[in-house]
Amino acid sequence: MPPAPTLRTGHCVSSLPSRRGQLMRDDKRRRAEDEEPALSVTTGRTIEAPPSLQHRYRRIVFFFARTIAALIWWDLIVRRIGGGALARRTALARYRHIAREFRLLAVEMGGVLIKLGQFASARVDILPTEVTDELAGLQDEVPAEDFAAIQSLIEAEFRRPLSALFARFEPCAVAAASLGQVHRAVLPDGRRAAVKVQRPGIEELVRVDLMAVHTAIRWLKRYPPIRRRADLDALFAEFSRTLWEELDYIAEGHNAERFAENFADSPGVLVPKVYWSHTTQRVLTLEDVESIKISDHAAIQAAGIPLPAVARRVFRTYLQQVFEDGFFHADPHPGNLFVHPLGDDEERPRPFQLTFVDFGMVGRITPEMRAQLREAAIGIGTRDPHRVVQAADRLGFFLPGADLALIEQAVRKVFERYWGLSMGELRQLEMSEFREFILEFRQLLLSMPFQIPRDFIFLGRALGILSGLATSLDPDFNVFAEVQPYVQELLSEEGPATISGWLEQIGDIAQNLIVMPRQANQFFNRALSGDLEVRVGVGRDLGRKIDQLEAMINRLFWGVIFASLLVSGILLYVTGQAVIGAALVAISVLIWLRALLLR
Repeated sequence: MPPAPTLRTGHCVSSLPSRRGQLMRDDKRRRAEDEEPALSVTTGRTIEAPPSLQHRYRRIVFFFARTIAALIWWDLIVRRIGGGALARRTALARYRHIAREFRLLAVEMGGVLIKLGQFASARVDILPTEVTDELAGLQDEVPAEDFAAIQSLIEAEFRRPLSALFARFEPCAVAAASLGQVHRAVLPDGRRAAVKVQRPGIEELVRVDLMAVHTAIRWLKRYPPIRRRADLDALFAEFSRTLWEELDYIAEGHNAERFAENFADSPGVLVPKVYWSHTTQRVLTLEDVESIKISDHAAIQAAGIPLPAVARRVFRTYLQQVFEDGFFHADPHPGNLFVHPLGDDEERPRPFQLTFVDFGMVGRITPEMRAQLREAAIGIGTRDPHRVVQAADRLGFFLPGADLALIEQAVRKVFERYWGLSMGELRQLEMSEFREFILEFRQLLLSMPFQIPRDFIFLGRALGILSGLATSLDPDFNVFAEVQPYVQELLSEEGPATISGWLEQIGDIAQNLIVMPRQANQFFNRALSGDLEVRVGVGRDLGRKIDQLEAMINRLFWGVIFASLLVSGILLYVTGQAVIGAALVAISVLIWLRALLLR
């Protein structure tokens, strides 16, 4: 056996004794605690949970219950008793306070809550910017699990002692997140490896946390402003599916291999190899490829690598991932991207490889979606708002009823004001102007039937992270200038497809010309015989006003019933009919609450 190379331990994540780790460390203790009362899953299933996890469940549920109660108080009750101006004036501060409290709770408890916060931060189509901005900086960094628990899990997975699996295994984790942590190791044949290990008992913790979140969603569905804005059941299913996918390390290994195949002809991109002999569903062993963190600008420059070149490399790899491969890394935060210098130390500018790690969260884009994304990219590159909006509509961003012409006006306004500006110039804009303009466009979209599809949520989150990354690497990085060559390439490829489309349109026109005389003859015959029916459609504005009028009538009706019962109950009560009077007052209160919930 070759001697094991010396490993650089680098940064060591502290292994603090956390409540979560103490709860799940010993399988024997968990089996003994299985006799405790079970938590009931909202889907009808039950799982056994120790008292500490039940306490965790109750704490999460209490936070959401308190938050929902505050929303109902301010947005329903206070507004109805004349405090509308106060509720509107304090709304943004209250939303920011709720998001901040959730962020603090997530950092303290870890688990699903951190993932939920990161997921929510990408839902700009549903949540206020005050919430998404507060959650955007939520980092999945928690204290490492005790090494004894990690060693027990690895040995249970492979049914072999750790010393037989690895020539060397660093007990100190180099990275720790809510679902797992990473240790450096050396395989028996001398190859250096990074071993990603799930936290012991994490699946049980995820089930309990998801139960708590689902309970909160059942309550939120009764809150009209949120119920009208989003399909909460679909969002929960999307979030749960994504979370369970991250816990399947075999699937993550296959994701890494697919990513490597896509960039097999790109020497400037490096993806770690998967060591399948040392991989299971809960342990993933990869080639150790860590080098300079992409956020370590000083080290990158000291290695002779220009920062703008790194920004361009990152941007162009995502152009390939999105528009060509249809498979993209959905979590490109600085901990998952590294810069690996190549060649001679004295060479300037020095060649390098961009290294991607952690493929637990990936996005997939079907060929149909990719074709429409290419259409949108061409529309952006040629400043064609109609092309951009039509592509977005075909991608499913707008449901029937959306005013696409109005959206086109907004996109045109964006092009007129911001097209061609570099990232640095965008940052130098007056925040009041930039914020007001973006809010104007965002409020327009929020007023439409609009929700971002799942993989576009991942893409939007990835692009949001990348925009900050590119700006930090190169404040003068110009997305519009970088996308121009790619758009020109797409336009050159569009020729055959355009000719095919023209031929199809010519065929449709010819067919219409053939049937048009017959249809015209039928039209005039019906008009002359008096059988022609004319149907008048109601515009969206008139329909909305009718709905508003109907809602006002409903509120007036229930208001009259409430007032009548309340006054009658009080009169009966003061005249000696206490039982009947109290009953009528109680019924009036129930009617008032019903009217609030049906708002």
